[in-house]
Parts: sequence; structure tokens; C-alpha cells
Amino acid sequence: MKAKDTRFRLVDALYIAMMILPLAACMVLKVLTTPQGEGITISGALIYLTIPMPLMDLTITASQINSWGVMISILGLCLYLTHGLTVRPGSKRQLVAEWIVEKVNGLVQDNMGERFMAFAPFVAAIMALSAFSSLSSLLGLFPPTSDMNVVAGWAILVFILITHYKLKGGVWLYVKGFFEPVPVFAPFNIIGEIATPVSMSFRHYGNVLSGVVISTLVAYALRSLSQMLFSFLGNFTILQIGLPAVLSIYFDIFSGLMQAFIFAMLTMLYIATGFPEEEYERRKAKKQSLHAA
Repeated sequence: MKAKDTRFRLVDALYIAMMILPLAACMVLKVLTTPQGEGITISGALIYLTIPMPLMDLTITASQINSWGVMISILGLCLYLTHGLTVRPGSKRQLVAEWIVEKVNGLVQDNMGERFMAFAPFVAAIMALSAFSSLSSLLGLFPPTSDMNVVAGWAILVFILITHYKLKGGVWLYVKGFFEPVPVFAPFNIIGEIATPVSMSFRHYGNVLSGVVISTLVAYALRSLSQMLFSFLGNFTILQIGLPAVLSIYFDIFSGLMQAFIFAMLTMLYIATGFPEEEYERRKAKKQSLHAA
């Protein structure tokens, strides 16, 4: 029994290390590779490595490294919460895991219906990845959600899923939808279709990046004002106490979590509303009758 408890604790320690070490490694990598500079600097993700390729060089940036760090940390968190599950909840971690599953299932059921309940893990993954990516800025890391390439990749993946379920009613029904209510609206409908991933990515990227920029500008302005008014304090910037932390609560925590929720909600609504359920059921019944005959 003692050996079993020891093994259980060792596995727990491994999962906790999976949560902490990847982000710690990202922080160390940033410290070692960030060039020293004076004053305010607002730039994109730091480029760590460039690999020559035939068509286009492959760049490894801070947003890619931090994304992998966040994903490994989320994996460690999931493994930790689900380690040692029992029929009856016997630990607080199991209660937390069951609460998360229950809330995500309820969210998917309310917005997509019973047919799409299998999307619950995907929706949970989107929210977790987006939220933790935005919250990584609290550790001083470049948040992956501030990189348009990362968020656009998520939006394209969601757009593929949306199109897949729209085609469930048949290719002709999908193409026909572009010419409704009248054929003259076809160009606008096509633009509207393409605008879906564009709007999803720009909304998420813009809100997160604007928060980072505003927080940086305010912190720098307070430092300059403090040095001007209270020069007798030396390098102690008294005006930077308090306000940057309040801004961080909104931009880094509240806004980041809100954008994760909005992105997941849009994913669910676009997929559920784009699915032609009546036509799909009619085609399904027709196929079944042909097989039966």
C-alpha cells in the first residue's frame, strides 16, 4: 500500500512538473535571448531561429515556442486532474475535473444541441488554449494570442469545420446558398463566407494585442512621470505602484478570458447554425430507404 501511495505521488509530481517546467523554460529562453534595450519597445514575437527552406524560410518565433509550452502545461493539468479517478469523487481535483466537464457539456448542449455533444472536448480545448495563452503574459511571456499567425490558424481550422458541416446537406445546397435570396447577392455572400475566419481571427488578435500595447504605454508613461515629479527618489518609480496591476487584471485576465469564451461561442454558433439539419435528415432517410430496397 505504501509503495502504491509513493508511486501515486511520484506520478503527481511528474504531472505538476509538466505544468510548470515548459513555461519556466519559455521564461528562461526569453531572458537569455532578448537583447538589452532602453526605453519602451513594442514589437512582434522574437525570432529564435530561421531554418532555410526551398520556397520560404521557416522561422521559429516566441509565439510558437510559447504555444507549445502552454499546450504541454495544459496536458499536464488535465493529466493531474484526472489522475486517480474513482466512481465516487474522493478528491478535490476530481470534483474540479467533473465540474469542468459538466459546465462544458452544458455549454455545448445549450448552444449546439444534443447532436453536437461530441464537440465538448474540442470546445474545452479551444477555451483552455486561448485563455492560458493570453494569461501567459502575466509571466512576462509573449502571449501567442498576440500573434496573428497563431489566431488565424485557429480560425482557419474552425472555418474548415464550419464548411464541412454546411456540406452535410449536399454540395448543391451549399452552392445554392450563395445565390439567395436573389442571384445578385452572390458576390456579397461569398465575401461574407470568407469574412468568417478573418473576423474571428482579427477580433481575438486585436483585443489581446491592444491590451498589451495599452498596458505597456501606460506603464512607461507612469515611469517617466514618476521620474519627473519625484526625481529625489532616484530609480524608485512610485507612480508605477498599483495602476499597472489594475490594468493587468482587466487586459491580461478579464479580457483574455472573455476573448477565449467569445471565440468558443462563435465556433459553436457558426457550426450549429450552418448545419442544414432538415436536408441532412432527408438525405439520410433517402439513403437508408435505398439500402433497405
